[in-house]
Amino acid sequence: MKALVKYAKGNGNMEIRDIDTPVPGPGMVKIEVKAAGICGSDLHIFHDDIDIPVKPPVVTGHEFSGVIAEVGEGVTQWKPGDRVTSETAFSYCGKCVYCITGFYNLCNERRTLGYWYNGAFAKYTVVPQERVHALPDSIDFISGALLEPLACITHAVLELTVITAGDFVLVGGPGAIGLATMQVAKSQGATVIVSGTNVDKDRLAMAKELGADYTINVQEEDLQKFIGSLTKGRGVDVVLECSGVARAADDAIKVIKKQGQFTQIGLFGKPIAIDFEKICYKELKVTGSLGSRWTSWEKAIQLVEMGKVRTKPLVSHQFPITEWETAFKMFETKEGLKLVLTPVED
Repeated sequence: MKALVKYAKGNGNMEIRDIDTPVPGPGMVKIEVKAAGICGSDLHIFHDDIDIPVKPPVVTGHEFSGVIAEVGEGVTQWKPGDRVTSETAFSYCGKCVYCITGFYNLCNERRTLGYWYNGAFAKYTVVPQERVHALPDSIDFISGALLEPLACITHAVLELTVITAGDFVLVGGPGAIGLATMQVAKSQGATVIVSGTNVDKDRLAMAKELGADYTINVQEEDLQKFIGSLTKGRGVDVVLECSGVARAADDAIKVIKKQGQFTQIGLFGKPIAIDFEKICYKELKVTGSLGSRWTSWEKAIQLVEMGKVRTKPLVSHQFPITEWETAFKMFETKEGLKLVLTPVED
């Protein structure tokens, strides 16, 4: 089968290759991929600037949905024909304090689908049966391919951050992650502001369509004045930083209220400079967020099934995996919104 392979360490070193179709071993499930989203971390894998362990040669891609094609020995809870999606935490130790307490996303031995094990930019992928989640009939495959990033978002927004009705929440960056984050915050009763720049005009318009209360182009308006006027000088209660841009993170700390919450969701890809003293002076609660857990997956599926979050409108383009270079370039230049790859026949 044809697959998009990171074949060696270093910048680039990625191409379409013909590889053997996988066979599910004991406890494993073989899934026919119907759609797979391009994640920012896929670009970091391409450029070899990500801290999560990567083991080339490896088939990339980890945001996907599909249909079970075959099950391995000992699999009883799944059967061929089931519509599913899958977590990315392919393996972890199961013994450390993080695994025991359900935070296996933080296990030092965690190895990830599309990084360490062959992923979803192919016709088939194989995952452990415990990582699989049922895809309700009401969720199509394109929407289902975005459940993985949504699970990461629900982990960040609902499990690591406290948002209550009436809170002012600033979402930095109106990419697909930011627009989904905005919807999750709205589901908690927050008043949400989405910020972006000149290149984000269409994305900011999409934010309004999906329910954002306010949008701001920070290259045309002063963010501090805007937030000060909106919150009567207090500042926002919560910042959910999705852009992965150093300036955006630093500016967000300036407009957050004292004792507010700052959650970093986007990846910077490099060390950044930030005014850390403001965190002290404001007694801010700052957290990062990594991946997802079983609970965040169930919540993500529930939010889409209930119509609280819409993921399909975030998909602007679909390409066969053979056109991955075009899609990756579009992602890097912020053309379109969410880009999805689909498998090709041999």
